[in-house]
Amino acid sequence: MSAAVFRNARMVLRDEVVQGSLQVEGGRIAAVSSGATSALQGIDLGGDYLLPGLVEVHTDNFERHLMPRPKVQWAEMPALLAHDAEIAAAGITTVLDALGVGEADVDSLRGSAWNRVLSTIDTCTERNLLRADHHLHVRCELPAPNTIDLFGPFHGHPRLSLISLMDHTPGQRQWEDLEQARTYYTGKKGWSSEKFERQVQLAATLQAQYAEPHRAYFVDYCRTHGISLASHDDTTVAHVEQAHAEGAGMSEFPTTLAAAQAAHERGLLTVMGGPNVVRGGSHSGNVAAADLARAGLLDILSSDYVPGSLLSAVMRLVDDEILSVPRAVATVTCNPAKAAGMADRGELAAGLRADLIQVHMADLPDGSRQAVVRGVWREGQRVL
Repeated sequence: MSAAVFRNARMVLRDEVVQGSLQVEGGRIAAVSSGATSALQGIDLGGDYLLPGLVEVHTDNFERHLMPRPKVQWAEMPALLAHDAEIAAAGITTVLDALGVGEADVDSLRGSAWNRVLSTIDTCTERNLLRADHHLHVRCELPAPNTIDLFGPFHGHPRLSLISLMDHTPGQRQWEDLEQARTYYTGKKGWSSEKFERQVQLAATLQAQYAEPHRAYFVDYCRTHGISLASHDDTTVAHVEQAHAEGAGMSEFPTTLAAAQAAHERGLLTVMGGPNVVRGGSHSGNVAAADLARAGLLDILSSDYVPGSLLSAVMRLVDDEILSVPRAVATVTCNPAKAAGMADRGELAAGLRADLIQVHMADLPDGSRQAVVRGVWREGQRVL
C-alpha cells in the first residue's frame, strides 16, 4: 500500500475540528497534523471535511436489494454489489449487514436459508469486489418457530459481529399501536387486512411458546462465542433491565424516553435511526431521536433503511444546535465501532485504519446545507 497525504482538510477529531493534514502509510493513519503542510504532493481537499469512514451497525439495505418487492427475490451477487455501492456512496466504510432470521412465511427473506447470501459475501470479499468492509448482524425474531434452525449458517461464521434480539409481536414494543403495525405489514410486506388479523391472533401463542427459550439460546451463544449482543425496541424499564442482565451492550431503537434513560443508567449504548432524525420523528409513532440527543441519551445513529440518512442526520443535529460536530460525528464513527468491538477504526488517530471520507458542505438556495460525499478511502485505497 502506498503512502498518501491529505492536505487542506477540516479534520473532525474526537473533541475538535482542526484545519490541517493527515498522512497515510501502509493502510494506516501515520500522522495527524494541524496547520499547513510542507508537502507539495498529495490530495488537496480544498477545505472540505475529512471524517473517519462511517460505521454502520444496523442496516436493512441489503435485504431491500435482495427482495425489492414482496416475494420478488433478486440474484445474490448483483444485489450485494448494488447494496455495497450505495453504502460506499453514503460514506460508510464498515457495514454490519443486518440479516433477519425467523418468520413463518417461507416466501420472505427472513423465513428462508441464508447460505447462498453468505457464500456470496465471502466470494466478493475474497475477490476484492466490495468497496466497504462487510460484517454480519443477525436479527433474531424470538417468537418465530424456525429462528434457531435458520441461524444455522451463521453459527461460527467469522464475519458475525452482532446479534440482536427482536420480538415484533403486535401490541407491544415497536408495535404498541396496532394501526401503525397494520399500515407497515399491509404496505411493506403486502399482507391483506385479513392476513394481518390472523397473524395478530397467532402472535401471542407463538410468543408464549418460543420467545423465552429462543432468547436463552442466543444469549448463551453470544456469551460463549464473544459476540456483541443488542436488545431491540425496548419500551419499558423492565425490557432494559432484562437486556442488561443478559449482557447486552446496545439498546437498539428504544421506543420511549424511559427506556432510553434506563439504558443510559446501565451503560447500554442507545442506537437510534438516522431517518428518525431527518424526518423529525419515528415512522412508528415512538420517541424522537432528536429528543434523546437533547437529553444526552443518543450514542449511535444507524441508517436503518436509508444509507444516506447517516450524514444527513449528523448535519441535522449540528444545524439544529443539538450536538457539536465532533459529538455528532462520533455517533456514526467511533461509538458504533466501539460497540461492535472494532477498536482499529472510527477515529482520525495515528495507528488506526485509514478509512476516510471527504465531505463537502454545499450551500443551497433555500439557506440550508447538504453534505456531499466526494471521496471514500478504505485502508488508504480510494474506493469511490
